[in-house]
Amino acid sequence: MVDLFLNRVLVENNWDQDELNTEKEIIGILENRILMLLFASAECEKCQDFVPILNDFFKRLKDPAYIEYPKLLALIYVSLDQSEEQQERLLKDMHKRVLFLPFEDPYRKELQAMFKVRDVPTVVVLRPDCSVLSLNAVQDIRRYGCDCFRNWQESAELVERTFMMNEEFQNLDLRAATDPVRRLKYKTEDDKRKKKWWKLWGKGKSDYEEDL
Repeated sequence: MVDLFLNRVLVENNWDQDELNTEKEIIGILENRILMLLFASAECEKCQDFVPILNDFFKRLKDPAYIEYPKLLALIYVSLDQSEEQQERLLKDMHKRVLFLPFEDPYRKELQAMFKVRDVPTVVVLRPDCSVLSLNAVQDIRRYGCDCFRNWQESAELVERTFMMNEEFQNLDLRAATDPVRRLKYKTEDDKRKKKWWKLWGKGKSDYEEDL
C-alpha cells in the first residue's frame, strides 16, 4: 500500500497542512495500515451528508480522546472537486488526521481510474499489501460503524499489540450482527482453518469410536 504513494506528496489536514514528501515520512504514516481512500466532492450533497458519519467513524478509531490505542488505519481524501476552493471547503469539515493529495496532482485522476470510481462518495479499502478489501465501504460504514474495522482487520490478518478500546466500545457487541456479512464479503483464512480442523477432529473421533 505504501508503494501507491511513494514519490508523491501527501498533505496532513491540520492547521499548518504539513507536507509528507520523503520516503521515510510516507512509509512511517502508511506502512502496515489498512488504508481508506475517500473519493468525494464538495458539490455532492451525498458527500456532504456522509462526511460527518466518516469523521465520527475515523475519530473513534484514531483520536486519543476516544480510544486509548489508535488503530492501524489511514484515511486519504482523493478530491474529485473542480477547483481547489471546493477541495478546501470539504477538507474544513474533515478530521485533522486525514491526509490528502494536493489539488494540482494528476494522480487523483489516476487513482479514480485505477479503482474504477464512477460515483461519489466512494470509500475504497485496501490491505497493507495493496489488495482490495472493499471497492466501496460507504454503506458498511453507515450500517456497522466501527465494527467494519474489526472485520477488515481480521481479513487483512493485521496484528496489533493490543485490541483494547475505550469502555464505550467494550460494552458494544456488534459482532453477532455482522459476522454473516464478514464471512460473505471478507472470507478469512481463519474460517477455512476452523472448518479443516473440525473435519479432521470429526474424522479422528470416528476412528476412535471404531476402535472401541
